[in-house]
Amino acid sequence: MSDTLPSDVIGRRVEVNGEYATVCFSGPIPSVAGLWLGVEWDNPERGKHDGSHEGTEYFKCRHPTGGSFIRPNKVNFGVDFLTAIKNCYEPDDDGKEHIVIIGNKPVETVGFDSIIKQQSQLTNLKEVSLRNRAVSYAGEKGGIAKACQNIRVLDLSKNLLSSWDEVICIALQLKHLEILNLSENKMKFPSALPSLTGTFSALKVLVLNRTGITWAEVLHSAPGWPVLEELYLSANRICISERPTDVLQTLKVLDLSSNPLIDENQLFLIAYLPRLERLNLSATEFSSIHFADAGIGCKTSMFQSLQYLLADDNQISHWSCINELDKLQSLHTLSCQRNPLTEGNKKAQITRQFIIARISQLKTLNRCEILPEERRGAELDYQKAFGNEWIKAGGHQDPDKNRPNEDFVAAHPRYQFLCQKYGAPEDGELKIQQPCILKNQLLTLRIKCPNQLEQKVIEKQLPDSMTVQKVKGLLSRLLKVPVSELQLSYESPKMPGREIGLENDLQSLQFYSVENGDCLLVRW
Repeated sequence: MSDTLPSDVIGRRVEVNGEYATVCFSGPIPSVAGLWLGVEWDNPERGKHDGSHEGTEYFKCRHPTGGSFIRPNKVNFGVDFLTAIKNCYEPDDDGKEHIVIIGNKPVETVGFDSIIKQQSQLTNLKEVSLRNRAVSYAGEKGGIAKACQNIRVLDLSKNLLSSWDEVICIALQLKHLEILNLSENKMKFPSALPSLTGTFSALKVLVLNRTGITWAEVLHSAPGWPVLEELYLSANRICISERPTDVLQTLKVLDLSSNPLIDENQLFLIAYLPRLERLNLSATEFSSIHFADAGIGCKTSMFQSLQYLLADDNQISHWSCINELDKLQSLHTLSCQRNPLTEGNKKAQITRQFIIARISQLKTLNRCEILPEERRGAELDYQKAFGNEWIKAGGHQDPDKNRPNEDFVAAHPRYQFLCQKYGAPEDGELKIQQPCILKNQLLTLRIKCPNQLEQKVIEKQLPDSMTVQKVKGLLSRLLKVPVSELQLSYESPKMPGREIGLENDLQSLQFYSVENGDCLLVRW
């Protein structure tokens, strides 16, 4: 730190005692001797004013206490790229014997010399992390290409880079660069002229979280990313303002999380990115979507390649949004935790079942795999839950009379398909649920041992909430067989010829949709 100022001091990123700021003013202040810098802090609580002093405005701040005046010799303007990499990756060579501590024991570094020498060769570096190393500019022209041209993975997050131009100066010297993290660098991005085509010719992953970039600036810079596959834009207050044209066409992953201004109309602008497989919309206040190009039971032409959707911490409160997601052609993984629709522990399992039943191709929900048995149980329970509503709307067990009204079909687009898959709900399944007392939850089941022909068929009444583990305990005592040797499955008259395994000891009979009259099969 010194009193010597860079020629382009205005707009430069600086660090002062661990706090980050942007220089907005440089010059004298009347009645106070010497040169001063006016800075706007990233943390507005660090400042004292809004850029004014004794009634005179020297610069503007977004927050009334976001500004300060400080002496230049208190400011760290950062170092060039090569200085930072040498400080980080070139070991001190003091000519002394090196001792390292492994556990509590000192170990001589015999044979470590060759490793240290190899690491000291910057040209061999392929993965480099310079996070929080005060990097502010590229440095001498051609110096990076000469010293460490083989870097493929580079973390430059939380540094003092002030402009995208400096990033370009670095990238032009790293022809093999594939992954670049620039998060937490508040930079000026190009907004008029597009970025040089092919500047990042090998770049596949770009992380720009908390950089202040806008969507227009993304599109203006994107021609420089011809093979980009993953783009992370979290926490930038981005508003998608136009459709990507001839850019971002290779993109497979897009992270828009923590951008609270995004709505469904903006999403339609990126709906035709041809290779987009993963989309993160968590914490965007996303609440609904409607694919007008697809009717009930049809698939939309939008987001054709989308397989993974993250929508946690949002405002989804209506089942219509979940119904619409069934129109996505390729969606198989969804996470939608901490939404109004899914809040509350008491209904968490029911909500999970209903989501599974409404989205036909879903294989993973909220980071938990959906097994075939769970899907079957969820779809059957969904049928029962809305069976009375289906009947009132015009549904009927006779296919020729089964004509539910448009409102019901719109609210439950898959219900008719489930009737075709499992058969229409029977009258006994459509009774209004009685109070949850034990006698109303008992299942009358037949218990058969297929491999023990001498064993008679037993009939038992078991609570539908009873876990598989407890059923095994009961049967162990009944049949005099160790619990560890028992294997359970069941058959249902509704699905003749099919045997369903009870593989998870912690799940209940209700979870597997075991019903009155079903037959438990016991093997050992």
